[in-house]
Formats: sequence, structure tokens, C-alpha cells
Amino acid sequence: MLIPVIGLEIHVQLKTKSKMFCSCPTHDSATEPNTNVCAICLGHPGTLPVPNEQAIRFGILMGLALNGEIAAHSKFDRKNYFYPDLPKAYQISQYDLPICQNGFLDIEVPNTERSMVHIGITRAHLEEDAAKNVHGENGNTYVDFNRGGTPLIEIVTEPDFTSPKEAKIFLQELRLIARYLGISNADMEKGHLRCDANISLRELDDQGNVIGARFNPKTEIKNLNSFRHVERALEFEIKRQTELWVAGSPIAVSTTRGWNDVKGITEEQRSKEEAADYRYFPEPDIPPMALSEIADEMRAQLPELPAARRERFEQEYGLKPSDAAQMCDDPALTDFVEQTFSELQDWISTVEGDLDWETEKPKMAKLVSGWLLSKLGGLLIERNIDVRIMKIDPENFAEFITLIATNKLNSTSGLKVLNAMLDDGSDPSHVMEEMKLGRMDDEGLLAELIDRTLEQNPAEVARYRAGEEKLIAFFVGIIMKETQGTADPALTRNMLLVKLKA
Repeated sequence: MLIPVIGLEIHVQLKTKSKMFCSCPTHDSATEPNTNVCAICLGHPGTLPVPNEQAIRFGILMGLALNGEIAAHSKFDRKNYFYPDLPKAYQISQYDLPICQNGFLDIEVPNTERSMVHIGITRAHLEEDAAKNVHGENGNTYVDFNRGGTPLIEIVTEPDFTSPKEAKIFLQELRLIARYLGISNADMEKGHLRCDANISLRELDDQGNVIGARFNPKTEIKNLNSFRHVERALEFEIKRQTELWVAGSPIAVSTTRGWNDVKGITEEQRSKEEAADYRYFPEPDIPPMALSEIADEMRAQLPELPAARRERFEQEYGLKPSDAAQMCDDPALTDFVEQTFSELQDWISTVEGDLDWETEKPKMAKLVSGWLLSKLGGLLIERNIDVRIMKIDPENFAEFITLIATNKLNSTSGLKVLNAMLDDGSDPSHVMEEMKLGRMDDEGLLAELIDRTLEQNPAEVARYRAGEEKLIAFFVGIIMKETQGTADPALTRNMLLVKLKA
């Protein structure tokens, strides 16, 4: 039996205002190639790099979030290689004393044998980004140095993944952690989060014991700029390497391959470099760093992380795991949900009677999930906006939920009110009154409307009384249309049943 052995190397672009070792703005703010550059990031002789303190703080924060050991002392090193996107012919990185080592991250992988997977983090270190090669239509390659020198944190995992799905879920969780920490936007499509995947196969006997070497020569897959690409590339490579094993010629040397998404294949690029090839040595222009004091300071600033918040939302607000996960997938949405439930708890505490939060929690969880994720979420997609810029605040949304919970608004009227709230941020009670969308409480008026409806539809009444009971929905629909959705559907149905069976 063959099983995959997968490890990841992830680069996260840090959201600092300036580059790693100079005062140039980071490349995201540039409008033209080679405008955010200076003598330092272009590698001119005689220039001196100065480390970006904010980048160091961000790196430590990520190390803490990954349960890593923050180094008391760390340093920068020169990683030597020649390539057109590296003007100095070396990259300032970290080798033997990274800022963080020996961390881990636990991820949930639903519907698999390994539902909870423990992923070891070998190290996390800081470095500067290379420039960007731009391949022109004329066959020439140009270099844009705006990106050169942008701060990165590289995260190297242990080879603890056994499936492409695990790797994808890990990357998605890492992206979410970076966003919760506020250290990176971590958009793979924009290059804020880049991933190389290392994969080999391992042979096991029927008892699950390793046959032969524990680790075989690995293949590094580059050019993975989306979660889908990571999953597809690993799936292809597992199939390719399995066929080689079956043919009796397993991979014998480590190589680097690129992912061709158009063809859906990996393509060989070169043999894989080892650490000795880079001739690491300490960066002579940057003194070693003492990090203990900064680490203590950043530890106190560590926010609640996604996994902890998902679990708390389930316990504190009674949300289903799938709803909690969706709500916690965006920090801005998460904060909106938190404030909404806080407002609802305050409202319940002021209601006279026997209401208490524990009793009402399941009902409120269902209402918030349904109206926020499905109905409001759909309206936001239609308008091409998101929770960050919409005009509905948590206080008004919580008031809207209370109107639904107390049956002052039904679903049909609720959608109209929600749309109006999105238009100008209006208070839901005011919208309901102005649009006359409140629940119709006059049972006498409702009875008259039902009598008139039955009189105007004698054929359908006869069919119902002859056994076509599904026609009750036809009559309820007419009443709801006549009342513009303000009639209580349950009350309307009961009154119709009484009239039709009289």
C-alpha cells in the first residue's frame, strides 16, 4: 500500500507600510513598474539594510498563533543564488536561527478517517521577497523590482499531510489566521500567500508499518497560486508517482516541477537545490536580534483565533458547526455576528416574562443564521457589496431579528424591510411602519377577506371539498398577496380550514 507524504512551504506577504530593509512603500501601492524602489532594495554597493520592526512583530505574532517557540535570539543570513529577479545575487533570509520553531496547527478534515489532523510546524522565518519577472508578448522577459524587498514570513511544515484535501484545508486555515491577526490579506490569487508543495510516496504493509525508507526522494511543486491548484497538483502528482512505483521505477532523485493548470499536469523544471547550494552565512550588515521582550509584548496582543472562536460561537450562541464556520470565515462578518448576538442578549434581558437567553438561544441561532447567511448574504451578492460597507449595523440587524422572532414581521415582509435597510441604513421598525408591512392583527378583517376569496373561487372550493386538499396553499397564497404578506400564514391557514370544512 502506498500513501502520500506531503509537506508545505508557504510564503505569507506581511501587510507592512514599507519594505523589509528599506523605507520604500510595499509594491501593492505602486501603479507603475519600478517606482517603489531605492538604492537599498535594488542592491546598490555601499547601502545598508535596516530591519522593519513591524515585520518582525508580525512574524512573531504568526509564530505565536502557530504555537511555536519564539527564539530568544535570532539573526538574518545571506542566501546566495543568481537569478534576474535578485539584484544583489543573494536574498536576506534566516537559516539556523529563525524567529520561530517547533509549532503546530490542528485542523478539522470532515468526512475522512483523520477527522482531526495535527500538523507540525518545523519553522517560520522572515525574509525579503524577490522581484517579479514579467514575460512580454515579444518573447522578452522584464523585471519589475517593486515587489523586491517586500517582507515575507516563510512557514515550513512537517511532512504530516496524507492527502491533498488536508493540505488545502490547512492553507485555508492559515489564511484565516493571518487575516485574524491583521498581518496579511493572504489572497493567493494576488500573491499575498504562495505555496510550494513537497510530495513523495511511502510504502506500508498490511499492518501499517513502513516498508523500506521512511522518506523517499521528494518532488517540489511550484506555481501553486490557488487552493484549487494545490489540490489538483497534488492529486496529479500522487497518480504520477504511483504509476512509477507500480512500474518498478520509483522516483530516485529530488526534483522541482511546475504546475501547468491548463494541461492539468506537473512539468519537470530542474533538480532540487539543497541548503549547501545556497552557501548560507550570517548577514554581516545586520546585528543579531534579542526577541524575548517583543515576544512577551506580542503574546499579550494575540487575539482569539479562528478555531477558538468557532467553538465559542457553537457553545455561547447555539450555532450549528457549519454555520459557525461560515460566520467565522471572515473577521469582519465575525465581528458583526458577535455584536448582533450581544444586542439580542441585551434585548432578551429587558423583555418582561419568562424569557431567558438559554431558552431562546436555539431560536435566535436559527433566525440569525438563516437571515444573515442566506437572505442578507444573497442580497449582498446581488448588490456586489459585503458586510464591511453595507449600511446595516449590528444594532439594527438585531432589532430586525426581534421583529421576526415576535412575529411582527413575516418572511415576505422581512425581505422587503431588509432591502430598504440596505438602501439607506434605516431602522427596521420605521421601515415597517412607513411601508405598512407590520403583521395584520385584525382577525375580523382577515375573516372578511377569506370569505370574499372563497366566494370568488367556487370551483376551487368544490375541488378542495372533493378531496384536493393541496389547494389550501392556493387560498393561502391569495390571502398573502391581498395583504402584501402581512397576514399571519399559520392563522390564515387555520381560519381557511375552518371555513372550508364548515
